[in-house]
Amino acid sequence: MTNLLPPVPSEKTGFATLALSPATQANLQQLGYHEMTPIQAASLPVALAGKDLIAQSQTGSGKTAAFALALLAKLSPRWFAVQALVLCPTRELADQVTVEIRRLARAEENVKVVTLCGGVALRGQRASLEHGAHVVVGTPGRVMDHLERGYLTLEGLNTLVLDEADRMLDMGFFDDIAMVAKQCPSARQTLLFSATYPESIEKLARQFMRTPQRLEVAPQKSEGQIEQRFYEVTRANRLETVGQLLRHFRPVSTLAFCNTKQQCKELVMFLQTHHFYALALYGELEQRERDLVLAQFANRSCSVLVATDVASRGLDIDQLEAVINVDTTPDPEVHVHRIGRTGRAGASGVALTLVSMNEMGAVGKIEQYQNQPSTWYPLDTLSDSSKEPLQPPMVTLQIMGGRKEKIRPGDVLGALTSTEGGAAHTRDQIGKIQVTEFCTFVAVKREIASVACAKLNAGKVKGKSVKVRLLTLKDT
Repeated sequence: MTNLLPPVPSEKTGFATLALSPATQANLQQLGYHEMTPIQAASLPVALAGKDLIAQSQTGSGKTAAFALALLAKLSPRWFAVQALVLCPTRELADQVTVEIRRLARAEENVKVVTLCGGVALRGQRASLEHGAHVVVGTPGRVMDHLERGYLTLEGLNTLVLDEADRMLDMGFFDDIAMVAKQCPSARQTLLFSATYPESIEKLARQFMRTPQRLEVAPQKSEGQIEQRFYEVTRANRLETVGQLLRHFRPVSTLAFCNTKQQCKELVMFLQTHHFYALALYGELEQRERDLVLAQFANRSCSVLVATDVASRGLDIDQLEAVINVDTTPDPEVHVHRIGRTGRAGASGVALTLVSMNEMGAVGKIEQYQNQPSTWYPLDTLSDSSKEPLQPPMVTLQIMGGRKEKIRPGDVLGALTSTEGGAAHTRDQIGKIQVTEFCTFVAVKREIASVACAKLNAGKVKGKSVKVRLLTLKDT
């Protein structure tokens, strides 16, 4: 049914080889996009030619730019109709995709991108659609909601993108995707990106794609910047071993994977009891709780994020020093995706996998998939290199005001570095600033947290007084 393309060549290819507008090429240069990643080099020529595509590649491989450049190339900015729709499994991934599309669209005329996800009032999203949108990025459920209410129409659509399609299917979105696809023009182009290729993807392709070309980019092997270590554990000592690993390696930022929500809860409770700043990410969290958790982990004011595979999909965290597989996954592809979160962009990382006797068969599958043996270490090699608690270097301040109040990161930075309302803080004392719909998160060095909070509460941001609080584990 699908046409499997030949393997992707390993040599690097520049974006200049693509038939993109001069303005887009100039913007790519400004953004530092010089050479394409393997998935970009493989998929962009096919997508720009207008063909349906199934592209399989691991998380963090650069697929967002691949489909974003393709859909932007077909856009007519002066025609205010929804011409492209991107479906994502989670709000976090949808937000990341929206940011990337906007960056890549800077060279064009006023391209409007609207995000439609749960956890935000329908009224504001409806108003954004009424003002005109060229591209919609959203989760299947919320997009369906807008379609059913008549707020969103897709008659002008020319490109449908299914991002992280395997995870959307894992989360039970097949029927929603089917309903959305049926409301799109039949002559549209469909681009499907997935980390794995289960039978459900083939079923989806048969129903809603037109002779798609399929390509696969092999996952990066772990022998590069990622050191893998395996430890044999029992059910009784598994949680304690996680604590031992954290005290021994002392990573600033760790992503710990559990197979179930209940295991996430148990591990977070254990770590918090033992004075680690750990938070959990799993299904059924309210959006406000997810925002609080993700903001703190992304800005390095949370040491350990404990997550399930589905909940963590689409997260793109910079400078992740360690991944701990608290439970060994029976799927070797999932294992590679997990550990691939660390050791990115030339940095080094460590992947630590805990294995009980009944999980040894899964390790054999991982070895076969990676074509390399596992390296085992005894637990008695772990030592506490420091008696100091493992504290994150940053603390998060939450400002009660966000995009609705027109707050920008520069406004917050200016307030903190100004001499008004107390001593000015330096730029290197201030970390990531994230503005959301209704609040703003700003990371500051731990040693200035209380003073910075008082300074913002006493001063003004964008000419207005704001309420600010220090986030603690009790707030999350």
